[in-house]
Amino acid sequence: MSRIDDNKQQKKDRLMDAAFDLYTSQGIVKTTIDDIVKRSGIAKGTFYLYFKDKYDLQEKLIAHKSKQIFDHALSHSGCEELATVEERVLALVDDILDQLKNEKHVLRFIYKNLSWGVFRRAIDRSDTDFLALLISAINAPVDPKTLEIEIYTIFELLSSTCYSVILDDEPCDLDTYMPYLHRSIIAILRSFE
Repeated sequence: MSRIDDNKQQKKDRLMDAAFDLYTSQGIVKTTIDDIVKRSGIAKGTFYLYFKDKYDLQEKLIAHKSKQIFDHALSHSGCEELATVEERVLALVDDILDQLKNEKHVLRFIYKNLSWGVFRRAIDRSDTDFLALLISAINAPVDPKTLEIEIYTIFELLSSTCYSVILDDEPCDLDTYMPYLHRSIIAILRSFE
């Protein structure tokens, strides 16, 4: 990356960091573009080089934060050393949920948008083929399209349940819920065999 590209990326990162801080502390409705540029120390005109408006920034920030969560799960879950597909998938799921449990402000920010569509946009905007890395990490003896459908099904299960369980302990706390979630994920994986 050239020095100019590095400088551009730093400015974009500062805008995204400022927006994330403001969106999570006061909400997107109360946050203005002026607030974001003031917090970041970046000129307002520069904001428009990277984002159409604060909602475009929100979407890109959700994709960015979601990608960070999945990148962390791939690199820290230890899934590649595990023997079975079920163990690898559960390791990834556990890492993702552990991150969200420890960073509830991130979960609050992305929860309504933690969906396959956002995940796919994060993949599409990434420099790496994240889905290929995920499929490689799971290393299942099925065709990639079938595995993508399995991952989608599990992903949607996670996104629909993690908010209430992690933030509200509803219908129970995460530790109590995990065995039920694991059984459901294993059943999903086995249904595709």
